[in-house]
Amino acid sequence: MAVQLVIIPAIVCGLAIGVYEAILLHRDVSIPTHRFGHTLHALVYAVIAVFFTMNATFIYATFAFLHKIPLLQYPIVFQILVGVITIAKVHGASAAIKGSFGGGSVGMKETWVHSLVIGALIVAAPYVWPIAAPFLPKYLK
Repeated sequence: MAVQLVIIPAIVCGLAIGVYEAILLHRDVSIPTHRFGHTLHALVYAVIAVFFTMNATFIYATFAFLHKIPLLQYPIVFQILVGVITIAKVHGASAAIKGSFGGGSVGMKETWVHSLVIGALIVAAPYVWPIAAPFLPKYLK
């Protein structure tokens, strides 16, 4: 049986997670230009990361060399690795752009909890999609 590439569900879930992160950003980020730039970055990254997690089986079927890498022998480990990279990326992006204005801190101050939630959502996306899909409009399936 051939493994199918999942495209539309990955985009829909990625955008949903990216929008959720954007909503969290409005609480965490005080500078509008940082909000806009980080929101675009979050949307694009979330779609790419969810594409990898939702297509882990396809990736493993296509790239056989992944089976030989220690600790990456199973698609779930690959999905968790994408989640860990996401946690580091979300937290690192917030730490990289900090500034001060008038003695107060401005910029991004995302917490580790925020980073963990986004990473967990990206790892959970392939497992949540079958539950959420029946409730979505037909054009999103």
